[in-house]
Amino acid sequence: MKVTLQPGSLKGSVQAPASKSSMQRACAAALIRKGNSVIHHPGHSNDDLAALGIIRALGASVTSQEESYLISGKGIQPVQSQINCGESGLSIRMFTPLVALCDQEITIDGSGSLVTRPMDFFDQVLPALGVRVNSREGKLPMRVQGPLQLKDIEVDGSQSSQFLTGMLMAYSASFMQALQDGREHKDITITVKNLTSKPYIDLTLDVMKKFGLMVPDHQDYTNFVFRANQDDAEQKEMISYTVESDWSGAAFLLVAGAIAGPVTVRGLDPGSAQADRAILDALMLANAAMATDAKGITVHPGEMNGFYFDATNCPDLFPPLVALAAYCKGTTTLRGVSRLAHKESNRAIALQDEFDKMGLRIELDADLMTIHGGEALKGADVHSHHDHRIAMACAVAALGASDFTVIEEAEAINKSYPDFYKDLEKLGADVSLENKIKLHE
Repeated sequence: MKVTLQPGSLKGSVQAPASKSSMQRACAAALIRKGNSVIHHPGHSNDDLAALGIIRALGASVTSQEESYLISGKGIQPVQSQINCGESGLSIRMFTPLVALCDQEITIDGSGSLVTRPMDFFDQVLPALGVRVNSREGKLPMRVQGPLQLKDIEVDGSQSSQFLTGMLMAYSASFMQALQDGREHKDITITVKNLTSKPYIDLTLDVMKKFGLMVPDHQDYTNFVFRANQDDAEQKEMISYTVESDWSGAAFLLVAGAIAGPVTVRGLDPGSAQADRAILDALMLANAAMATDAKGITVHPGEMNGFYFDATNCPDLFPPLVALAAYCKGTTTLRGVSRLAHKESNRAIALQDEFDKMGLRIELDADLMTIHGGEALKGADVHSHHDHRIAMACAVAALGASDFTVIEEAEAINKSYPDFYKDLEKLGADVSLENKIKLHE
């Protein structure tokens, strides 16, 4: 699908989308707790739908209700011998350790860029816990057979915190089952080195607590300890959980407001554990015109300056930050480029290539990205690289360009924010399916 965006101004208010980070974690927690859970304000992105499909395959009953899902979890009791994670990096990294809790061999697969992304973490870690793993040299498809045996273990968190999320949930489920069965257990520790994206671990622990799962103690995100005498897990018959609004998707709306607004984004929690709420810090550093009240967060255009921002712990902010920096006078420097290689695309290169077509110069030097902003962007024919965040970044940047912009493979947004173009239209953007308009000559 091709989408054409005309330059123009925006005005209005829009609800932030549901967070797929929150939604997928809630699905996993509802699966492993034994009882009923209602998930309110659920997402409907491709990644969210993949998570729902996975928990059905692993034994949960999922019933769609009005604006919610009723999930009956029984622990890991597979009804299928294969799960498909679609293109969701979080799903593959979170559900693989949960699959490893059962003694049935399960094949784990995916699609798109996920089949090329490295998963050798599991080849290295799970066998030490008594789990058989057979992968395609660290890539999908992967066959896993447990049951996982609780042991003290050390893991490397430098590639992604999502691997640790899966291990924490699997250890919690296994530890709780051992206690329920009356099996004695000593304290068990997961030691983590080089952990990135710590706020996402805060989100994981928050979801675990809200679903009544056993939550480990931790010291500065290095030693996560499950206590043998711990008894703080809440055994409730019914859990009610509301999926947070998504700071990752909302970041594009807020930047759109700074470029072409005013735009008000509703439903965001400034106290959220989501790492991408740091977009507010970046907007303040850029001197963006911004106000917060009971109605939401409002951003409108003004003179903005280049800034320095460390995005190591929130790498998903790189695409909206590049769009923002394009409209800031002077030079913007972003740190954390090393976190971008194994996303849906190599995001650093994709951003450099596509924004170059729009007249923006981006330099890459080791872990730093330098953006030379302040010059008018031009309309161009760009490509999403099958990456939802590249598509959205180009769309937002196009709002202030000198001519229309055509985004190829624009449907990539369905991975996380399927209503993105509709929401831009609600705000007054001129968006059309690119089936009739010719590309730039």
